Amino acid sequence: MTAPATTAARSKGSGPASGVAGKASAGSRILQKLAIDRFSGVYIIVVLVVTFCLWIPQTFATQANLRVLLASQAITGIIALAATVCLISGVFDLSIGATMSLSISMVGVLQATGGVNPIVAVLISLAAGAAVGCINALVVTRFNIDPVIGTLAMSAVLAAVSWWVANGETVLYGLSPTFVSFGDIVLGVPAPIIYLAVIAVIAWYVLEHTPAGRYLYAAGANPVAARLSGVNVTKLTWGALISSGVLASAAGVALTLQLGTAPFAGGVSYLLPAYAAAFLGSTQIEPGRFNVAGTVVSMFIVAVAVRGLQLRLPDAPWIADLVQGVILLLAVGFAVWARRRRIARG
Repeated sequence: MTAPATTAARSKGSGPASGVAGKASAGSRILQKLAIDRFSGVYIIVVLVVTFCLWIPQTFATQANLRVLLASQAITGIIALAATVCLISGVFDLSIGATMSLSISMVGVLQATGGVNPIVAVLISLAAGAAVGCINALVVTRFNIDPVIGTLAMSAVLAAVSWWVANGETVLYGLSPTFVSFGDIVLGVPAPIIYLAVIAVIAWYVLEHTPAGRYLYAAGANPVAARLSGVNVTKLTWGALISSGVLASAAGVALTLQLGTAPFAGGVSYLLPAYAAAFLGSTQIEPGRFNVAGTVVSMFIVAVAVRGLQLRLPDAPWIADLVQGVILLLAVGFAVWARRRRIARG
């Protein structure tokens, strides 16, 4: 009689626990299916959009606002990809904003003052970005100067060069109508967002599906181990910094196309949102590492949050800097925490 009674008691006592465990298991399965850890950014965008559509429907829930949002973030997206490529390789490029400004000045002045063919002007501007990348790579790999210090110094140099090129003035007139037409609406979509999509797909394919991309990730994660494995880390650093310079210049060209003018120092304000998107992107899609898809998703999180608050608080011009700064701090903090946790787990 004792054994059956004990068994019954155990069975009775384990009932609620089993139920809780079952519910917990079911909850875990739901979370796994929703992939909250990977796609939380997508859900945040949906929540933000719904919130602002209900909060300020007259200004946020409009086709015009959607176009403005897409067009403005296309430029941020391109320069954010420039930051992402360098971060994957393990280096910072703080000159991307100044490189973008130089590209804006060059593509504007070459057309307005020099009468240069628009295509040639674009190619020269992109070549200038590649040259900046080469100089940055030389400073980092040959002179062994810390990338943060080296690229920050390059930003100051480029600011002076941009001033010399444009004489410290915005180019308002003289851009080729054909050139400006490439920044128009295409099938109801701003052209720059199409450029972003093309660049993002190419970058994603190279980084995720080619040996060069895998080596770049390896070099950024552990350069010593990568060298011991036969990976040419120096060559990869050169490639990352040159790509960063070209992408930053492409962002400058895209902004000039979009505005139809060449605003002097127009790229400086894009540095913070670019890095905010890149670091926040390391928590999305492929958590724990910088990736193209995560950067694009995170870019729109920042964009929707900033745009919605700007429309709701039009008399608060500081709102964009505040949101971007807070997001950058939180994203970097979370990325550091996640890395330490991953290392602790072995």
